Amino acid sequence: MPESAALTTASVELILAGAGVSSDGSGSRTFTIAQSPFLIGRGAENGNHLPIDDLRVSRRCAAIVREDDGFRIDDLGQLLGIYVNGAKITQQRLSDGDTITIGGESGHQLIFRTHAAGSAFERVIQEVEQVPTAQFQRPAEGLNKINLLLEASLLLNSQRPLELVLGAMLDHAIAITRADRGMLLVPEVSGTLAVQLAHNSKGEPLPAENMKPSRTVIAQAIEQQSAVINADVNLANLTVQSAHSVVYQLLRSTVVIPLYAMPRGGADDPAGPFARNLLGAVYLDSKHTAAFSALDRQILDALGAQAASILDNANLVARERERQRLEQELSIAREIQMALLPRGLDSYPHLAITSVHRPCHEVGGDYFDIFSIDDDRTAILIADVSGKGLGAALLTTMLQGALSGMTLGVDPARVIQQMNRFLCEHGNLGRYATMFFAVLGRDGQLDYIRAGHPSPMLLRDGTVTELYKGGSFPVGLVDEANFASVSVQLEAGDTLVLYSDGVTEAEDISGNLFGFDRLGKTLAIDAAATVERVQQNVLDAIETFAAGASQSDDITMLTVRYLG
Repeated sequence: MPESAALTTASVELILAGAGVSSDGSGSRTFTIAQSPFLIGRGAENGNHLPIDDLRVSRRCAAIVREDDGFRIDDLGQLLGIYVNGAKITQQRLSDGDTITIGGESGHQLIFRTHAAGSAFERVIQEVEQVPTAQFQRPAEGLNKINLLLEASLLLNSQRPLELVLGAMLDHAIAITRADRGMLLVPEVSGTLAVQLAHNSKGEPLPAENMKPSRTVIAQAIEQQSAVINADVNLANLTVQSAHSVVYQLLRSTVVIPLYAMPRGGADDPAGPFARNLLGAVYLDSKHTAAFSALDRQILDALGAQAASILDNANLVARERERQRLEQELSIAREIQMALLPRGLDSYPHLAITSVHRPCHEVGGDYFDIFSIDDDRTAILIADVSGKGLGAALLTTMLQGALSGMTLGVDPARVIQQMNRFLCEHGNLGRYATMFFAVLGRDGQLDYIRAGHPSPMLLRDGTVTELYKGGSFPVGLVDEANFASVSVQLEAGDTLVLYSDGVTEAEDISGNLFGFDRLGKTLAIDAAATVERVQQNVLDAIETFAAGASQSDDITMLTVRYLG
């Protein structure tokens, strides 16, 4: 048996030229390499283990030979040559997945497959070697079942569509257990196992919505975290015997194999390093009793392990694709958000302006803008939407659209009042925004509206002060909030530093905040410098203070100097 086990760890899948492979798997056949040499050629009558009925194929065209550390293929005189991965060969070492072409470059294809050591199939082979021969009442039947497992293993590791692979797995499980029907159950969002696939003993699909598996037996298998086999329901416990689905459907035997992902949790995982994630279950039942040998149980365990592996891999692939899709959407949102930031900050002759916007995530909730109201007045705005990510980014875009209406001559206070009313009426959004909005005229008159945002810093003659004191309500938080305009007169050389709370709440590695006092002292160091230098002094101070600590909020600054 050891030699036989070694020889059956490889196979070839024959795909006939022009036939292709349909969705149900027709058009291809899988042959186990159980002999060495494994002969390939025209006609079974010529002693070929893999016969191909085609005049383009020689009677003895090729042989696959087992070596100590793998397999090779030899050209035995094929007229049109043997090709491996498109290259013509006379002798070639084979690797898993190699494509062998026979009968010309566009001839029949053989896909060579091997099984890694420790696979479920090899484990069951090793276990079967320990089973005394006397336990096999019908040796041929035992070998047929092992061959079924091999075919299932090959299919589960193929590149076929997932539904086809899982359907074939069900068919093999039904054949091994002689069940009347089989089902694959997978968890729904609620966690309840629902039937995804169902087949009868002929391999025909059954409507999943009409299936009524025994929930009692399924619950028992999940609780025990192991396969539950009832060869005769009448010998099972009373709970199973009296289960409604068992009685109503006249079931006499049931098999449930829970499918678990391989543990990935580390020592810090809240679920523990040995946490088992339930992927689903294979369910089989019949209206007649069954007899399960030790070999049957081993084969079912191996089949369940393989099915769990393919489901686990499929889930990982699906999650990775979803992650990539979200990353792509966030990247697009970031591009849109950055494109909406103001351009041409040097096009205002009476102002010197600079800005910086550093989202802590792909997209942020901070927003600033500068635009002309008319020939003599310029609007200046900074806002910070609650939360982060796409939700905050969407609201900042809405704010920008609403505020752009001020270029039509609408009173800014009325616009912000309406925005507040709209957000409060749609409280299910759970979003609000702090905001500072101002209109600066060429004569230096600054009319501003505050809505819960930190006061801009005013730099005048080397002195740093806050533009205003006291609190106010953010937009969208309180329906009764009133937003009124306040006027101040700026002098030539006055500088306004607008910022989001990501500046003052920048953290060092110990969690300490940068703070208002440190911001004021930094601005006072070189208050008369260019606006670019003033802004860079703050950014440098934050970087030195944080000392590499990651930040949890966006950092946005808008520095505006009135030139007179």
